[in-house]
Amino acid sequence: MAEQLTPMEMAQKQLKTAAVKLNLDKGVLEMLLEPQRVVTVRIPVKMDDGTTRVFTGYRSQHSDAIGPAKGGVRFHPNVTLDEVKALSFWMTFKCGVVGLPYGGGKGGITVNPKELSPTELERLSRGYVRALADVFGSDKDIPAPDVYTNAQIMSWMLDEFAVIKRYTDFGMITGKPLILGGSKGRSEATARGVVVNILEAVKRLNMHISDCSVAIQGFGNAGSVAANLLASLGAKVVAVSDSKGAVYSENGLDTKALEEYKKATGSVVGFPGSRDIAGSELLEQAVDILIPAALEKVICEDNAPHIKAKIVAEAANGPTMPAADEILKNKGILVIPDILCNAGGVTVSYFEWVQNNYGYYWTEEEVNSRLTQKMQESFANVWQMSQEHNTDLRTAAYMVAVKRVGEAIKLRGWV
Repeated sequence: MAEQLTPMEMAQKQLKTAAVKLNLDKGVLEMLLEPQRVVTVRIPVKMDDGTTRVFTGYRSQHSDAIGPAKGGVRFHPNVTLDEVKALSFWMTFKCGVVGLPYGGGKGGITVNPKELSPTELERLSRGYVRALADVFGSDKDIPAPDVYTNAQIMSWMLDEFAVIKRYTDFGMITGKPLILGGSKGRSEATARGVVVNILEAVKRLNMHISDCSVAIQGFGNAGSVAANLLASLGAKVVAVSDSKGAVYSENGLDTKALEEYKKATGSVVGFPGSRDIAGSELLEQAVDILIPAALEKVICEDNAPHIKAKIVAEAANGPTMPAADEILKNKGILVIPDILCNAGGVTVSYFEWVQNNYGYYWTEEEVNSRLTQKMQESFANVWQMSQEHNTDLRTAAYMVAVKRVGEAIKLRGWV
Protein backbone atom coordinates (compact mmCIF):
# COMPACT_ATOMS: atom_id res chain seq x y z
CA MET A 1 0.00 0.00 0.00
CA ALA A 2 1.55 3.31 -1.13
CA GLU A 3 1.99 5.93 1.57
CA GLN A 4 -0.67 8.64 1.63
CA LEU A 5 0.87 12.07 2.13
CA THR A 6 -0.35 15.47 1.00
CA PRO A 7 2.18 17.58 -0.95
CA MET A 8 2.70 19.74 2.17
CA GLU A 9 3.34 16.68 4.35
CA MET A 10 5.88 15.45 1.79
CA ALA A 11 7.65 18.82 1.84
CA GLN A 12 7.74 18.98 5.64
CA LYS A 13 9.10 15.45 5.87
CA GLN A 14 11.94 16.32 3.49
CA LEU A 15 12.78 19.43 5.52
CA LYS A 16 12.83 17.56 8.83
CA THR A 17 15.29 15.01 7.42
CA ALA A 18 17.72 17.81 6.50
CA ALA A 19 17.11 19.61 9.80
CA VAL A 20 18.27 16.56 11.77
CA LYS A 21 21.47 16.34 9.71
CA LEU A 22 22.16 20.06 10.24
CA ASN A 23 21.17 20.03 13.91
CA LEU A 24 18.98 22.98 12.93
CA ASP A 25 17.82 25.47 15.56
CA LYS A 26 14.25 24.51 16.59
CA GLY A 27 13.05 28.08 16.16
CA VAL A 28 14.33 28.18 12.58
CA LEU A 29 12.64 24.85 11.85
CA GLU A 30 9.34 26.15 13.24
CA MET A 31 9.63 29.24 11.01
CA LEU A 32 10.17 27.08 7.92
CA LEU A 33 7.57 24.35 8.48
CA GLU A 34 4.69 26.61 7.44
CA PRO A 35 4.38 29.64 5.11
CA GLN A 36 4.79 33.09 6.63
CA ARG A 37 1.68 34.34 4.86
CA VAL A 38 -1.19 32.76 2.94
CA VAL A 39 -3.96 34.73 1.23
CA THR A 40 -7.24 33.27 -0.03
CA VAL A 41 -9.36 35.43 -2.32
CA ARG A 42 -12.71 35.22 -4.10
CA ILE A 43 -12.73 36.55 -7.65
CA PRO A 44 -16.03 37.48 -9.34
CA VAL A 45 -15.88 37.23 -13.14
CA LYS A 46 -18.54 38.47 -15.54
CA MET A 47 -18.98 35.69 -18.11
CA ASP A 48 -19.67 36.25 -21.80
CA ASP A 49 -23.34 35.27 -21.34
CA GLY A 50 -23.85 37.99 -18.72
CA THR A 51 -23.80 35.71 -15.68
CA THR A 52 -21.22 35.99 -12.90
CA ARG A 53 -19.04 33.14 -11.65
CA VAL A 54 -16.94 33.39 -8.51
CA PHE A 55 -13.55 31.65 -8.42
CA THR A 56 -11.26 30.91 -5.47
CA GLY A 57 -7.65 32.02 -5.72
CA TYR A 58 -4.63 31.58 -3.47
CA ARG A 59 -1.20 33.10 -2.88
CA SER A 60 1.27 31.55 -0.46
CA GLN A 61 4.48 33.30 0.61
CA HIS A 62 6.58 30.71 2.36
CA SER A 63 9.53 32.95 3.26
CA ASP A 64 10.92 36.38 2.53
CA ALA A 65 13.97 36.07 4.80
CA ILE A 66 16.41 36.46 1.90
CA GLY A 67 14.32 38.45 -0.58
CA PRO A 68 10.91 38.83 -2.22
CA ALA A 69 8.73 35.76 -2.67
CA LYS A 70 9.02 34.16 -6.12
CA GLY A 71 6.85 31.56 -7.78
CA GLY A 72 4.30 30.73 -10.43
CA VAL A 73 0.53 31.00 -10.68
CA ARG A 74 -1.35 27.94 -11.91
CA PHE A 75 -4.90 27.76 -13.30
CA HIS A 76 -6.17 24.21 -12.74
CA PRO A 77 -9.40 22.57 -11.50
CA ASN A 78 -7.48 20.65 -8.82
CA VAL A 79 -5.67 23.62 -7.25
CA THR A 80 -5.93 23.45 -3.45
CA LEU A 81 -4.57 25.49 -0.58
CA ASP A 82 -2.37 22.56 0.54
CA GLU A 83 -0.84 22.21 -2.93
CA VAL A 84 -0.11 25.94 -3.22
CA LYS A 85 1.48 26.00 0.25
CA ALA A 86 3.69 23.02 -0.60
CA LEU A 87 4.78 24.53 -3.91
CA SER A 88 5.72 27.80 -2.19
CA PHE A 89 7.68 25.74 0.37
CA TRP A 90 9.63 23.97 -2.39
CA MET A 91 10.29 27.32 -4.10
CA THR A 92 12.03 28.68 -1.00
CA PHE A 93 14.50 25.82 -1.05
CA LYS A 94 14.78 25.77 -4.85
CA CYS A 95 15.86 29.42 -4.74
CA GLY A 96 18.08 28.66 -1.74
CA VAL A 97 19.92 25.76 -3.32
CA VAL A 98 20.91 27.81 -6.40
CA GLY A 99 21.69 30.93 -4.36
CA LEU A 100 19.01 33.32 -5.63
CA PRO A 101 18.00 36.35 -3.50
CA TYR A 102 14.40 35.13 -3.25
CA GLY A 103 12.06 33.31 -0.94
CA GLY A 104 9.34 30.94 -2.08
CA GLY A 105 5.93 31.97 -3.35
CA LYS A 106 3.19 30.21 -5.26
CA GLY A 107 -0.33 30.97 -6.39
CA GLY A 108 -3.26 29.44 -8.14
CA ILE A 109 -6.92 29.61 -9.06
CA THR A 110 -9.27 26.63 -8.89
CA VAL A 111 -10.57 26.71 -12.46
CA ASN A 112 -10.56 24.73 -15.68
CA PRO A 113 -9.21 27.37 -18.08
CA LYS A 114 -10.21 25.24 -21.08
CA GLU A 115 -13.85 26.05 -20.23
CA LEU A 116 -13.25 29.82 -20.47
CA SER A 117 -13.23 32.03 -23.54
CA PRO A 118 -10.18 34.26 -24.11
CA THR A 119 -12.09 37.29 -22.79
CA GLU A 120 -13.26 35.39 -19.68
CA LEU A 121 -9.69 34.21 -19.10
CA GLU A 122 -8.45 37.80 -19.32
CA ARG A 123 -11.07 39.00 -16.80
CA LEU A 124 -10.09 36.19 -14.42
CA SER A 125 -6.37 37.01 -14.74
CA ARG A 126 -6.97 40.70 -14.09
CA GLY A 127 -9.32 39.88 -11.21
CA TYR A 128 -6.63 37.78 -9.54
CA VAL A 129 -4.19 40.73 -9.63
CA ARG A 130 -6.85 43.16 -8.38
CA ALA A 131 -7.51 40.89 -5.42
CA LEU A 132 -3.79 40.58 -4.60
CA ALA A 133 -2.39 43.95 -5.70
CA ASP A 134 -1.20 44.75 -2.19
CA VAL A 135 0.75 41.47 -2.10
CA PHE A 136 2.58 41.73 -5.44
CA GLY A 137 5.50 43.93 -6.51
CA SER A 138 9.07 43.58 -7.78
CA ASP A 139 10.36 43.98 -4.22
CA LYS A 140 7.58 41.97 -2.51
CA ASP A 141 6.25 38.98 -4.45
CA ILE A 142 6.93 38.13 -8.10
CA PRO A 143 4.57 35.71 -9.94
CA ALA A 144 5.37 33.73 -13.09
CA PRO A 145 3.70 31.21 -15.44
CA ASP A 146 2.90 27.73 -14.20
CA VAL A 147 0.37 25.02 -15.14
CA TYR A 148 -2.06 26.37 -17.79
CA THR A 149 -0.75 29.93 -17.57
CA ASN A 150 1.51 31.56 -20.14
CA ALA A 151 3.15 34.76 -21.38
CA GLN A 152 -0.19 36.26 -22.48
CA ILE A 153 -1.69 35.78 -19.02
CA MET A 154 1.43 37.35 -17.49
CA SER A 155 0.95 40.32 -19.84
CA TRP A 156 -2.63 40.86 -18.65
CA MET A 157 -1.49 40.61 -15.03
CA LEU A 158 1.36 43.08 -15.64
CA ASP A 159 -1.05 45.53 -17.24
CA GLU A 160 -3.67 45.24 -14.48
CA PHE A 161 -0.99 45.91 -11.87
CA ALA A 162 0.08 48.98 -13.87
CA VAL A 163 -3.54 50.22 -14.03
CA ILE A 164 -3.84 49.92 -10.23
CA LYS A 165 -0.43 51.41 -9.38
CA ARG A 166 -0.47 54.05 -12.15
CA TYR A 167 2.98 53.04 -13.40
CA THR A 168 4.48 49.97 -15.09
CA ASP A 169 6.65 47.79 -12.87
CA PHE A 170 8.10 45.32 -15.40
CA GLY A 171 9.92 43.40 -12.65
CA MET A 172 6.70 42.55 -10.75
CA ILE A 173 6.16 39.45 -12.90
CA THR A 174 8.34 37.14 -15.01
CA GLY A 175 7.73 34.83 -17.94
CA LYS A 176 6.62 37.81 -20.03
CA PRO A 177 6.88 38.22 -23.82
CA LEU A 178 10.19 39.71 -24.96
CA ILE A 179 8.56 43.00 -25.99
CA LEU A 180 7.32 43.47 -22.40
CA GLY A 181 10.64 42.77 -20.72
CA GLY A 182 10.85 39.01 -21.02
CA SER A 183 14.19 37.23 -21.16
CA LYS A 184 15.66 35.33 -24.05
CA GLY A 185 16.26 31.68 -23.19
CA ARG A 186 13.36 31.50 -20.71
CA SER A 187 11.23 28.94 -22.59
CA GLU A 188 14.04 26.35 -22.63
CA ALA A 189 15.49 27.22 -19.21
CA THR A 190 13.92 24.46 -17.10
CA ALA A 191 14.92 21.72 -19.52
CA ARG A 192 18.38 23.20 -20.06
CA GLY A 193 18.94 23.20 -16.30
CA VAL A 194 17.81 19.57 -16.10
CA VAL A 195 20.30 18.59 -18.79
CA VAL A 196 23.20 20.46 -17.13
CA ASN A 197 22.44 18.59 -13.89
CA ILE A 198 22.35 15.27 -15.74
CA LEU A 199 25.71 15.99 -17.37
CA GLU A 200 27.23 16.81 -13.97
CA ALA A 201 25.84 13.58 -12.48
CA VAL A 202 27.00 11.47 -15.45
CA LYS A 203 30.51 12.90 -15.11
CA ARG A 204 30.70 12.05 -11.41
CA LEU A 205 29.48 8.49 -12.03
CA ASN A 206 32.18 8.03 -14.72
CA MET A 207 29.57 7.56 -17.43
CA HIS A 208 29.41 9.14 -20.88
CA ILE A 209 26.24 10.84 -22.08
CA SER A 210 26.70 9.45 -25.60
CA ASP A 211 26.44 5.93 -24.16
CA CYS A 212 23.27 6.66 -22.13
CA SER A 213 19.71 5.59 -22.81
CA VAL A 214 16.89 7.85 -21.59
CA ALA A 215 13.18 7.54 -20.73
CA ILE A 216 11.10 10.69 -20.28
CA GLN A 217 7.74 10.73 -18.54
CA GLY A 218 5.94 13.82 -19.81
CA PHE A 219 6.45 15.41 -23.22
CA GLY A 220 5.39 18.98 -22.52
CA ASN A 221 7.77 21.92 -22.71
CA ALA A 222 10.35 20.60 -20.24
CA GLY A 223 10.22 16.99 -21.44
CA SER A 224 10.37 17.73 -25.16
CA VAL A 225 13.18 20.31 -24.90
CA ALA A 226 15.19 17.99 -22.63
CA ALA A 227 14.69 15.16 -25.13
CA ASN A 228 16.01 17.28 -28.01
CA LEU A 229 18.97 18.60 -26.01
CA LEU A 230 19.99 15.12 -24.82
CA ALA A 231 19.60 13.65 -28.31
CA SER A 232 21.83 16.42 -29.69
CA LEU A 233 24.51 15.33 -27.17
CA GLY A 234 24.38 11.75 -28.42
CA ALA A 235 22.09 10.19 -25.79
CA LYS A 236 19.51 7.66 -27.01
CA VAL A 237 15.96 8.60 -26.00
CA VAL A 238 14.18 5.24 -26.10
CA ALA A 239 10.86 5.96 -24.36
CA VAL A 240 8.57 8.98 -24.00
CA SER A 241 5.08 9.37 -22.54
CA ASP A 242 2.31 11.93 -22.32
CA SER A 243 -1.11 11.91 -20.65
CA LYS A 244 -2.52 9.56 -23.30
CA GLY A 245 0.16 6.86 -23.33
CA ALA A 246 3.79 6.08 -24.10
CA VAL A 247 6.02 4.91 -26.96
CA TYR A 248 9.22 2.88 -26.98
CA SER A 249 11.96 2.16 -29.50
CA GLU A 250 15.05 0.17 -28.57
CA ASN A 251 17.02 1.95 -31.30
CA GLY A 252 16.03 5.41 -30.07
CA LEU A 253 13.30 7.84 -31.03
CA ASP A 254 13.73 10.74 -33.44
CA THR A 255 12.82 13.40 -30.86
CA LYS A 256 12.32 16.24 -33.35
CA ALA A 257 10.02 14.11 -35.49
CA LEU A 258 8.19 12.95 -32.36
CA GLU A 259 7.63 16.57 -31.36
CA GLU A 260 6.11 17.35 -34.77
CA TYR A 261 4.01 14.16 -34.61
CA LYS A 262 2.57 15.18 -31.23
CA LYS A 263 1.75 18.67 -32.51
CA ALA A 264 -0.12 17.10 -35.44
CA THR A 265 -1.95 14.31 -33.56
CA GLY A 266 -2.18 15.56 -29.98
CA SER A 267 -0.21 12.64 -28.52
CA VAL A 268 2.98 10.61 -28.87
CA VAL A 269 0.91 7.42 -29.09
CA GLY A 270 1.20 5.63 -32.44
CA PHE A 271 4.45 7.34 -33.46
CA PRO A 272 5.80 5.51 -36.56
CA GLY A 273 8.81 3.28 -35.88
CA SER A 274 7.92 2.79 -32.20
CA ARG A 275 5.63 0.52 -30.21
CA ASP A 276 3.04 1.72 -27.74
CA ILE A 277 3.54 0.86 -24.08
CA ALA A 278 1.64 1.74 -20.91
CA GLY A 279 2.61 5.00 -19.26
CA SER A 280 3.37 3.16 -16.03
CA GLU A 281 5.65 0.78 -17.93
CA LEU A 282 7.88 3.67 -19.00
CA LEU A 283 9.06 4.24 -15.42
CA GLU A 284 10.35 0.67 -15.21
CA GLN A 285 12.36 0.58 -18.45
CA ALA A 286 15.99 -0.59 -18.27
CA VAL A 287 17.53 2.80 -19.07
CA ASP A 288 20.46 4.78 -17.72
CA ILE A 289 18.49 7.99 -17.10
CA LEU A 290 14.84 8.37 -16.12
CA ILE A 291 13.31 11.85 -16.25
CA PRO A 292 9.92 12.30 -14.56
CA ALA A 293 8.77 15.54 -16.19
CA ALA A 294 5.03 15.53 -15.53
CA LEU A 295 3.11 15.03 -12.30
CA GLU A 296 3.71 14.91 -8.56
CA LYS A 297 3.93 11.61 -6.66
CA VAL A 298 4.43 9.28 -9.68
CA ILE A 299 7.28 7.27 -8.12
CA CYS A 300 5.89 5.51 -5.06
CA GLU A 301 6.77 2.51 -2.90
CA ASP A 302 4.79 0.24 -5.26
CA ASN A 303 6.81 0.98 -8.41
CA ALA A 304 10.15 2.13 -6.93
CA PRO A 305 11.42 -1.48 -6.49
CA HIS A 306 11.01 -1.98 -10.27
CA ILE A 307 12.90 1.14 -11.39
CA LYS A 308 16.12 0.17 -13.16
CA ALA A 309 17.60 3.56 -14.10
CA LYS A 310 20.99 4.58 -12.75
CA ILE A 311 19.95 8.27 -12.53
CA VAL A 312 16.51 9.75 -11.83
CA ALA A 313 16.44 13.43 -12.81
CA GLU A 314 13.37 15.16 -11.39
CA ALA A 315 12.22 17.68 -13.98
CA ALA A 316 8.78 17.71 -12.29
CA ASN A 317 8.01 19.02 -8.81
CA GLY A 318 7.61 16.37 -6.13
CA PRO A 319 7.54 13.28 -8.39
CA THR A 320 9.07 10.91 -5.79
CA MET A 321 7.34 9.96 -2.55
CA PRO A 322 9.53 9.80 0.60
CA ALA A 323 9.15 6.02 0.99
CA ALA A 324 10.12 5.56 -2.68
CA ASP A 325 13.13 7.82 -2.10
CA GLU A 326 14.40 5.41 0.52
CA ILE A 327 13.94 2.45 -1.81
CA LEU A 328 15.83 4.17 -4.65
CA LYS A 329 18.64 5.14 -2.27
CA ASN A 330 18.98 1.54 -1.06
CA LYS A 331 19.15 0.38 -4.69
CA GLY A 332 22.03 2.78 -5.34
CA ILE A 333 20.04 4.92 -7.78
CA LEU A 334 21.19 8.55 -7.89
CA VAL A 335 18.21 10.91 -7.62
CA ILE A 336 18.80 14.51 -8.70
CA PRO A 337 16.12 16.22 -6.59
CA ASP A 338 13.54 18.57 -8.04
CA ILE A 339 14.65 21.64 -6.06
CA LEU A 340 18.04 21.38 -7.79
CA CYS A 341 17.23 19.61 -11.04
CA ASN A 342 14.44 21.85 -12.34
CA ALA A 343 15.70 25.14 -10.89
CA GLY A 344 16.74 26.40 -14.34
CA GLY A 345 13.33 27.98 -14.82
CA VAL A 346 13.41 30.14 -11.70
CA THR A 347 17.08 30.96 -12.35
CA VAL A 348 16.27 32.52 -15.72
CA SER A 349 13.21 34.17 -14.15
CA TYR A 350 15.72 35.76 -11.78
CA PHE A 351 17.81 36.82 -14.78
CA GLU A 352 14.65 38.38 -16.29
CA TRP A 353 14.01 40.33 -13.06
CA VAL A 354 17.64 41.53 -12.99
CA GLN A 355 17.39 42.67 -16.61
CA ASN A 356 14.10 44.48 -15.86
CA ASN A 357 15.69 46.28 -12.92
CA TYR A 358 18.71 47.31 -14.98
CA GLY A 359 16.78 48.06 -18.17
CA TYR A 360 19.54 46.21 -20.03
CA TYR A 361 18.94 42.89 -21.80
CA TRP A 362 21.29 39.99 -22.52
CA THR A 363 21.68 37.82 -25.60
CA GLU A 364 20.40 34.26 -25.52
CA GLU A 365 24.00 33.01 -25.48
CA GLU A 366 24.71 35.12 -22.38
CA VAL A 367 21.59 33.82 -20.64
CA ASN A 368 22.41 30.18 -21.42
CA SER A 369 26.04 30.63 -20.35
CA ARG A 370 25.04 32.19 -17.03
CA LEU A 371 22.45 29.46 -16.47
CA THR A 372 24.96 26.68 -17.16
CA GLN A 373 27.47 28.22 -14.75
CA LYS A 374 24.83 28.63 -12.01
CA MET A 375 23.60 25.03 -12.39
CA GLN A 376 27.13 23.59 -12.40
CA GLU A 377 28.06 25.53 -9.24
CA SER A 378 24.84 24.48 -7.50
CA PHE A 379 25.28 20.81 -8.37
CA ALA A 380 28.88 20.93 -7.11
CA ASN A 381 27.75 22.47 -3.79
CA VAL A 382 25.09 19.80 -3.29
CA TRP A 383 27.44 16.99 -4.32
CA GLN A 384 30.06 18.21 -1.84
CA MET A 385 27.47 18.42 0.95
CA SER A 386 26.32 14.87 0.19
CA GLN A 387 29.90 13.57 0.31
CA GLU A 388 30.72 15.38 3.56
CA HIS A 389 27.61 14.10 5.34
CA ASN A 390 27.32 10.74 3.56
CA THR A 391 23.76 11.43 2.47
CA ASP A 392 21.60 11.44 -0.65
CA LEU A 393 21.41 14.44 -2.98
CA ARG A 394 17.89 15.42 -1.91
CA THR A 395 18.84 15.73 1.74
CA ALA A 396 22.08 17.47 0.73
CA ALA A 397 20.17 19.97 -1.46
CA TYR A 398 17.86 20.79 1.44
CA MET A 399 20.86 21.14 3.72
CA VAL A 400 22.51 23.66 1.39
CA ALA A 401 19.27 25.64 1.09
CA VAL A 402 18.16 25.41 4.73
CA LYS A 403 21.59 26.46 5.97
CA ARG A 404 21.39 29.58 3.80
CA VAL A 405 17.81 30.54 4.70
CA GLY A 406 18.37 29.68 8.37
CA GLU A 407 21.39 31.98 8.55
CA ALA A 408 19.29 34.86 7.19
CA ILE A 409 16.50 34.16 9.70
CA LYS A 410 18.94 34.23 12.63
CA LEU A 411 20.81 37.32 11.43
CA ARG A 412 17.50 39.18 11.11
CA GLY A 413 16.70 38.31 14.72
CA TRP A 414 13.52 36.38 13.95
CA VAL A 415 14.57 33.55 16.28
